[in-house]
Amino acid sequence: MKSMDIAVSGMQAQSERLKLIAQNIANANSVSTEANGLPYRRKTISFKSVLDKQLGIEKVEVDKIGTDNSAYVQKYDPGNPTANAQGYILLPNVNTLVEMTDMREAKAAYQANLSVIEMAKAMVARTLELLR
Repeated sequence: MKSMDIAVSGMQAQSERLKLIAQNIANANSVSTEANGLPYRRKTISFKSVLDKQLGIEKVEVDKIGTDNSAYVQKYDPGNPTANAQGYILLPNVNTLVEMTDMREAKAAYQANLSVIEMAKAMVARTLELLR
């Protein structure tokens, strides 16, 4: 049962990661609505290991959600009302290729945790069969 609790915590953490990745992708092409305003900044997530004293196991949890402070992408678009004096607009610092790679990794981790749960359930079912 403890292995299932650990796997569930991993699934919850990866679910939060997938939500953040989806948010980044959804805002990848957004621009500021204000002149000289800043566009969306890519969000990042980090995890930490937490001891569950009641169960005596270590679980994974979201440590913090931060922002990627890398440079914005500049695009020449002099007709845009939010363009600066040189005709450039700022686009979010989101690289959809990186986000898609992160999404595949998070999906694989989520599925691995799901497999652990399925195996643990099968072991419990087999144990109950043996006890009958």
